[in-house]
Amino acid sequence: MNTPCPDPFFTPDPQAAAASRVVDFARWSARHRGVAVDSDYASLHLWSVTDLEGFWSAVWEYFDVDADTPYERVLEEERMPGAVWFPGATLNYAHHALRNLGDDDTAIVALDETGAGYEVTGERLRAQVASVAATLRDLGVGKGDRVVGYLPNTPHAIIAFLAAAGLGAVWSVCGQDYAPRAAADRFAQLEPTVLIAADGYLFNGATHDRRDAVLELATALPTLKATLLVGHVGLPWSSHAYRSSVVPWEDAATRTEQLAFTAVPFDHPLWVVFSSGTTGPPKGIVHGHGGVLLEHLKTLGLHSDLGPGDRLLWYTTTHWMMWNLIASTLLTGATTCTYDGSPAPFTRPDVLWELAARHRVTVFGTSPQYLLGMAKFGIDPSVHDLSSIRVVGCTGSALPASAYRWVRDHVGGHVLLASISGGTDIVSGFAGSAPNTPVWAGELSAPHLGVALVAYDPEGVPVVDRVGELVVTRPLPSMPLYFWNDPDGIRYRDAYFSSYPGVWRHGDWITLTSHGSVIVHGRSDSTLNRNGVRLGSADIHDVVERLPEITEALVIGAEEPDGGYWMPLFVVLSAGTELDDVLRDRIRDAIRTGVSPRHVPDEILEVPAIPHTRTGKKLEVPVKRLLQGAPPEQVVNPAAVDAPELIAHFVRLGADRRGSRSAGQV
Repeated sequence: MNTPCPDPFFTPDPQAAAASRVVDFARWSARHRGVAVDSDYASLHLWSVTDLEGFWSAVWEYFDVDADTPYERVLEEERMPGAVWFPGATLNYAHHALRNLGDDDTAIVALDETGAGYEVTGERLRAQVASVAATLRDLGVGKGDRVVGYLPNTPHAIIAFLAAAGLGAVWSVCGQDYAPRAAADRFAQLEPTVLIAADGYLFNGATHDRRDAVLELATALPTLKATLLVGHVGLPWSSHAYRSSVVPWEDAATRTEQLAFTAVPFDHPLWVVFSSGTTGPPKGIVHGHGGVLLEHLKTLGLHSDLGPGDRLLWYTTTHWMMWNLIASTLLTGATTCTYDGSPAPFTRPDVLWELAARHRVTVFGTSPQYLLGMAKFGIDPSVHDLSSIRVVGCTGSALPASAYRWVRDHVGGHVLLASISGGTDIVSGFAGSAPNTPVWAGELSAPHLGVALVAYDPEGVPVVDRVGELVVTRPLPSMPLYFWNDPDGIRYRDAYFSSYPGVWRHGDWITLTSHGSVIVHGRSDSTLNRNGVRLGSADIHDVVERLPEITEALVIGAEEPDGGYWMPLFVVLSAGTELDDVLRDRIRDAIRTGVSPRHVPDEILEVPAIPHTRTGKKLEVPVKRLLQGAPPEQVVNPAAVDAPELIAHFVRLGADRRGSRSAGQV
């Protein structure tokens, strides 16, 4: 049943919308494709999901994709998984990232939490990419080899990535707040040829020395031929002997070399991004040169309206998919900003807004928890001149309606608040906003162009104005090529296509409204999603369960009605052990050093046992839903649980938690 359409919270300025790239693209498509698309978003989206070949070939031509050899057709066979896009085409992502920058244009602005910064021009970026690529080539890196980075979000990471991509090598990167073992769990799967690592990073006023961690990681990667050492925070490298050769970044990046690119097939692997490892070792998700190129041109060029003269600052770590998008900002000819540090350091909690004002940022990106934190602690960004910001992007979890009002009142009434829902899986968004879409508070304006987004009920029937599973019914070019070390594709099909064969199930609860917007209700699986960064429960369980005082552990992340996020850790204690403050500190320290500070839970609670399925799998999703207040009979079948009496225990915990919050005690 359709419900009355509420008035939008925000309506774009008609003149600004008419001047946007997405409207220009619609007009271009009408002229060059002869399709009946108006400048309104709805008609453009309808065409984009009903004529996949027409839409994606239009994106190709509109953004002037430069292929070494042309494609034979757009979509060889429409199937999921396994759609083959643009067969015959050869190209290179790195070529497109570097071609639109003039020598004197600012390509990258490097920023950190102290407020310091420096600029990298187009000429300097190309020279450093050429130099690092030549160094990698001399170290034996070629097409298909893997280059991995253990790096903070600085220009070094983008330069190294583009150098590897230019050679046709495969890139993967992890932030240095990950412990060496956690990083090795990811990188060792790839059997990398070269590791590129920094001496440390900044966070909350402290310099974190990672030199010993780099040595430990390099030792855990036996296939390395060399390690490139980046002196980011100015710490002298120790004289420890590495098993592979060592090259200082200064030597690797200062050679005078000719920039060249290896043409690769459209679906040649570009990078491997990793799942959060909820149920085991992190899965390596492989994306291709061409699919990422087209998807990011569409997302950044049309939805974010980025082009020459624009500047994007999006807070991210290198192991979150948003890092991949900030690197891709260069595809549009816009300037990207890297940032090393805490998003809200103790001494300068509004530093990101300060930097956005100083550097005239036009697109500012963050997470819901950051915006909610700004509001909670009374920080007012409007003390800075934020007139250059036209879009505030927000992703990582559902954004409550209160944050929309806060952005309007404290950033600017002219600003489009673009809440986005996407995933590492497609390294882009499923739904969000565009310059010509209205915004309803607490809602995402519309499905993204090219995304055939549907909400399914449990029987696989599309529903509107009702909660359902987020599914995508037609393929996207940036869907994974495959999972690493999954030659028969079983894990890949299992991850997305086991519930509805031939249809992508993402694992989010959504409502598609009758006025065209999308409401995201949170994860329907067990992936932790804290402050916009997806975390793996398996990483936490592994560290905690190695402590002699702990026999078993379970961590969950629960979205709360006020927009908060609660991440408790439940532990079963060894006989004779007490959960006192000393043990809690030991657990937190083990997680902080063994995985990362981001994985430290909000609370540590003792439970008599952890519930499992009869086959021994921890009931992560059911426990989460019980704590959120879902009726037990809708969550879990007691007959399928090894200790059904525990269901009542977690129901009580959830009720006590909600009662405390409503009474203002939490």
